Amino acid sequence: MSKAEKLIERLKTYPKDFTWEELVKVLHHFGYTEIKKGKTGGSRRKFANKQNNIISLHKPHPQNVVKEYVIKQIIDHLNL
Repeated sequence: MSKAEKLIERLKTYPKDFTWEELVKVLHHFGYTEIKKGKTGGSRRKFANKQNNIISLHKPHPQNVVKEYVIKQIIDHLNL
């Protein structure tokens, strides 16, 4: 099992300590890349894949742990 697959399995358990970097790795595994917009995009981040499906997320700060509602959105969007 690859690292990305392990992260996906971990994501499905709704962990309380899933980091932003781990979430970005999962999205990259599914072909999503971050859309860069201007100098200051604020904390809102958008990711798109080749079919132009867009996921809009709030990057957590000051801590790096993703909120449970974001994990649920990702699981629902990716049909995991």
